[in-house]
Amino acid sequence: MSGGWLEGHTALITGGGSGIGRAVAERYLAEGASVTVLGRDKDQLDDVVAAVGDPARFHAVTADVRDVDALHAAVAATVERFGGLDTLVANAGVWDYQRQLTRLTGAQLDSAFDELFSINVKGYLLAAEAAWRELVKTRGSIIMTLSNASFHVNGGGPLYTASKHACLGLMRELAYELAPKVRVNGVACGGMNTDLRGPESLALSERSIGASFAKKGPDTPPPPLPLHDSSTEPRDFTGPYVLLAARDQSGPITGHAIHADGGIGVRGFAHAAGGDHL
Repeated sequence: MSGGWLEGHTALITGGGSGIGRAVAERYLAEGASVTVLGRDKDQLDDVVAAVGDPARFHAVTADVRDVDALHAAVAATVERFGGLDTLVANAGVWDYQRQLTRLTGAQLDSAFDELFSINVKGYLLAAEAAWRELVKTRGSIIMTLSNASFHVNGGGPLYTASKHACLGLMRELAYELAPKVRVNGVACGGMNTDLRGPESLALSERSIGASFAKKGPDTPPPPLPLHDSSTEPRDFTGPYVLLAARDQSGPITGHAIHADGGIGVRGFAHAAGGDHL
């Protein structure tokens, strides 16, 4: 394609094997960019490679975002293959399936906290560390996948909500530290039909949000959102990622989170209190 917003652009996307990461990769390709995706599941990445079918502008790396050396290698491979790096999309994450404090033991909290924060928060920080030098060269950008749980309660349990609040603070701090050479922004997504998994430490690594969406039938009530008839497919959340990556469209924007959550912020609380069952 020619004439896209990201023509001649290069991006590295963590958690790019499924869900919003894959959708952003496909959208970036359609907008003219070259893309490296990084993920833990080789089978998922192989599916993406087969679907894309354009090795000249697409590269896949099997790695874990907790692996410092692997992240540096992915950045180096991207630069060698495509000539530079313009945007890092820090996206890999896990959800806690709204496991409330009262449903977890101390031992579970201990292990799940370490796992979830190491992926959701440290994974973003390590990816930024691996990429910032190349992004300075191109006056590029970092885009973090945030969540409605970065701003509001009950988008997850205490572990997920705390991790996403931490990512919001990380985004803002890096926007200050890396200015004026690198812009850092986020996209606060709402619920979507994706293959997001849970922590292995809570035996939730094989559970997918997408399975819950698959069970919904025509009589399922709409979600309690102002835009309750909006789509929940990952591809419909990709527009803000294109906007924030495109220098000509968002050059003065940094330290900002675009809310793509169906209007949760104007809904108010669904329930007066979360502990009436105790």
